[in-house]
Amino acid sequence: MPTPFADPDVKAAFDRFPDPERVGFMALREMIFETAIETPEAGTIEETLKWGQPSYLTPVTKSGSTVRLGVPKTGGLAMYTHCQTTLISDFKTLFPEDFTFDGNRGVVFESGRTTFDDRLRLLIKSALTYHLK
Repeated sequence: MPTPFADPDVKAAFDRFPDPERVGFMALREMIFETAIETPEAGTIEETLKWGQPSYLTPVTKSGSTVRLGVPKTGGLAMYTHCQTTLISDFKTLFPEDFTFDGNRGVVFESGRTTFDDRLRLLIKSALTYHLK
């Protein structure tokens, strides 16, 4: 069962995603919430909007760096992290040929994608615990 939206503005942001991408973004959203539950050191995550994009923070523990979901300029779907962290470069070192990267800020997926590799959980967990290094 999908995680309910606590913030109507976030739900509205998901509703504005193009139809082919919305299903994929909902799957990424669930993966973020599931990974947060599996990562107790991250504490409770907050779903909010940053730059109009769904964003996931660790406001209680402040252990993490923000994860955002958005449509890249090239189309499709993307999961973004803060560009001044090593999150994407570290993930790219582990999986250089397995994902499409947007520089040092995100992982990009083709339009219509609805399922995602469980290895993304490593990126999400790393983001939710980034400041615990």
